[in-house]
Amino acid sequence: MQPSAVAKTTNLTASPSQFYRWQNYRCAYEVHQPINTTSEGIPLLLIHPIGVGLSRQFWQRFCREWYNQGQRNSIYNPDLLGCGESDMPHLAYTPSDWAEQLQYFLQEVVQKPVIVVVQGALLPVAIQLVQKESNLIAGLVLSGPPPWALMTNKSPKWQEKFLWNVLDSPFGNPFYRYARTPKFLRSFSTRQLFASENAVDAEWLNTLVAGAENLASRHAVFSFLAGFWRDDYTNFIASIGQPTLTVVGETASSISQDNKKERPDERLAHYLACLPQSRGIKINGRNVLPYESTTEFVAAIAPFINEVF
Repeated sequence: MQPSAVAKTTNLTASPSQFYRWQNYRCAYEVHQPINTTSEGIPLLLIHPIGVGLSRQFWQRFCREWYNQGQRNSIYNPDLLGCGESDMPHLAYTPSDWAEQLQYFLQEVVQKPVIVVVQGALLPVAIQLVQKESNLIAGLVLSGPPPWALMTNKSPKWQEKFLWNVLDSPFGNPFYRYARTPKFLRSFSTRQLFASENAVDAEWLNTLVAGAENLASRHAVFSFLAGFWRDDYTNFIASIGQPTLTVVGETASSISQDNKKERPDERLAHYLACLPQSRGIKINGRNVLPYESTTEFVAAIAPFINEVF
């Protein structure tokens, strides 16, 4: 595990890594609470993105800033299977797999309703989690959700299988070794994730490099790249009855070339039109708002959580 950024703040406490077993796999998580005061309000459940070196460590800046701004909700921050300190079996992971993991986590560990805060293209995991365990989800915050076209068009099965077989082959190991180098990570982050090149800092790169040290972490990444998360979620999104806040970056973009022309305003409008109980906001930043625009992101979602819940 990479050194935790939690030590840099005096406004929160985090339990050491804790573990539970799901389907005979060892899964990791941590719990954050405000220091020197009691927790208040509905807990947050964070769903981290999938990518080279990504894990629950993605949320450390957010957790610090959440308490720096005086919020007092407890935060549950799990590692999805295949990431961080959780087991990394050689599987082709689907959103349903991770949703089932989180369903068990809610039922057996958290045991109370939460507000789900989900980053980027892990939105399908949150959507399926709502379908599986609606009673334990009080609301949702969608951080930088994918372009609408990616959420409403299913990838061909042959394409997913082909991409997975290519990546999960002898070609995959050298590709992943290159993808986890600081040079590649800096270039990709600058081109696809951050609005400002200066925001791609040492903390970000060091966290990714450490998170990708175990080559077994490639299976979750390859599953994402193969497109197993792609589907038509229109009806599922329209069935979400919980209050939902959609947060989009002013310079939000897509890594998919066929969707590069969608403007942030258009993306926000699509989600607001489909979600029954929704509100939306744009803030500075691009695609990793809880990391790049942490202060603004916390300030944007805190009123929603405090007012609605």
